[in-house]
Amino acid sequence: MMMLKKLKFNLFYRCTVIVWLTIKFIYKIYAFQIRTSIWDQKAKENWNALLYKLAKEYREKAEKLGGLLVKVGQFLSTRTDFMPEVFIEELAELVDKVPPMPYDYAKTVLEEEWGTELDTHLKAIKKKSIASASIGEVYRGMLLDGTEVAIKVRRYRIDEVFHKDFISLRIVFWILRHFTGLSKKADLKALYQELVLVMDRELDFEQELEFGNYFYERYKDNPNIRIPVYYEELSTDKVLVMEWIRGVKVTDLDFYKRHQIDKNHTTKVIFDFYMDQFLKPGKFHADPHAGNILIGENGQVAIIDFGMVGEIKKQDIEQFKILVQGFIIENYDIVVDALDKMNFLLPHADKKTLKKIVKETVEMYTDGSLKNLDAKAMNQINDEINYIMKEEAIQLPADYAYLLRAVSIVVGIIFAINPNIDIIKWAKPLIKDWFGRKSIVEHM
Repeated sequence: MMMLKKLKFNLFYRCTVIVWLTIKFIYKIYAFQIRTSIWDQKAKENWNALLYKLAKEYREKAEKLGGLLVKVGQFLSTRTDFMPEVFIEELAELVDKVPPMPYDYAKTVLEEEWGTELDTHLKAIKKKSIASASIGEVYRGMLLDGTEVAIKVRRYRIDEVFHKDFISLRIVFWILRHFTGLSKKADLKALYQELVLVMDRELDFEQELEFGNYFYERYKDNPNIRIPVYYEELSTDKVLVMEWIRGVKVTDLDFYKRHQIDKNHTTKVIFDFYMDQFLKPGKFHADPHAGNILIGENGQVAIIDFGMVGEIKKQDIEQFKILVQGFIIENYDIVVDALDKMNFLLPHADKKTLKKIVKETVEMYTDGSLKNLDAKAMNQINDEINYIMKEEAIQLPADYAYLLRAVSIVVGIIFAINPNIDIIKWAKPLIKDWFGRKSIVEHM
């Protein structure tokens, strides 16, 4: 066990594990494809079984080795534009949880970062952490004035581990470019750059502090939403100190019963909060799982953890409006052009073929009304969209991959709390306001 702990910081060991895993996966995939001459139903079932087995192996290896493998897996679970569905489903279960680090190390980091002993700033701190993730460990403490705080400390040598893994990742992407056909379906150079950008951002606690302050200022006047106060004077690139928020996961339905909380009100608050971010230029909370959305005894919704944040630019909002209008008026040249201007299309994308497939797909499933779309039809549309993205040289920029993932998670949470809501009824007035032109959405 001690030897394994030491090896986890060894460049050669980590690189060997990561690169060998890649080579083994490529071999198994090509071997299956060579052996399979007829892709009947049985072959498809075997193919999905193989992908599930590979995805499970990756998840287990990532959880054991930690570091960048966990974050890469979580990143790839958002990439519906080229990752197989069975792989996405397994990677979505990737747990960013590692054994807790020794309290003595956290204490040393805090005292080094603050340049003084703990009792200069803290009245108390619990030695047992309340959360252990691949990048940071979270402790519960109390300031001298009695204010309870959450203290996030960067894990031991995690920046070193990540930067060693970036070396392995460069080798992996070189292998993928030269020995697979993935480069025809994805811009691997852009994908690597996005990965590095996203991972560096998560390592930077000062960036997370900036995001936290951004959301606090944006929603401080909303009585239904609570964003924790961040303590800038105690926060550094290795330490993050924020207000302690009392509450439980927003999906804890027993909690609603015990405290007589209105589920309709809560789901509407969550819906409005995220739609405000999804439909307007600016930053959006890109990791809205139930553990990051809390409900208090008074029914107030709290949002925590701003390590993963995306951004929607104003020019992309305008292009997206044009995209939607193109669908509504059935002008698919407009649709494809908007996708191109939003950098969704790879350079070799066949725009004529894409236009044809989009047109045929829309005509199959639309009848002029959203009311007749049941869950089965929506799943079928989703499958068609995923197929188009995988087969027709569409690659989502990282922020939009996170956006689609965030939308999906938020909708799932809302229906988990309140399965009987009419989400279309809530969305229509917001979309009308978003367009600023009533006539556009009267077709919906």
